[in-house]
Amino acid sequence: MFSIQICIMIALICFQRVATHPMLILLLTMEMSIISFFFFLYSFAINRYIPFIFWPMMDLMNDLFSTCFLIYGVVFALSARREYPEAYLTAMIFTALAAFLTLVDLCLQRRQFKTRKLRRYILLAPDQAGKMQDPKLLAMLLAKEDEEEEQRRLAEKAKKAQEDPGW
Repeated sequence: MFSIQICIMIALICFQRVATHPMLILLLTMEMSIISFFFFLYSFAINRYIPFIFWPMMDLMNDLFSTCFLIYGVVFALSARREYPEAYLTAMIFTALAAFLTLVDLCLQRRQFKTRKLRRYILLAPDQAGKMQDPKLLAMLLAKEDEEEEQRRLAEKAKKAQEDPGW
């Protein structure tokens, strides 16, 4: 995230050296402020105190919109001029680099959305000798619980079938 800020800052400085369309500077300033907001939020762990927002989705949406806006900025910068001074070309390159970095960050967000199986016995305490329980034992306990739950479900189904013949 910090490298994206650096790229956008360099692009802003380079765009301000030459005459350019104000929309490009506005677009980069807007992206810089949004990225700075998220950087500030995560630096001070403020997101922990706002639990009603699903932060991985916010990151995903931020990266998606940042990538789209920055790519649009590069396309707009290409179409806005016919001649490209060195500072203008450098700014377009750094804007494209920032768009690429946000795209990479977008692809890295996938691991936040993988399903995780809840392990019930992960917090078992060690025995009195200080040894942890055998993982095979934990697997056997889980299998036993699953089997008991299946038997309960079958028993309830059989009971309902006996009570209600139309069922």
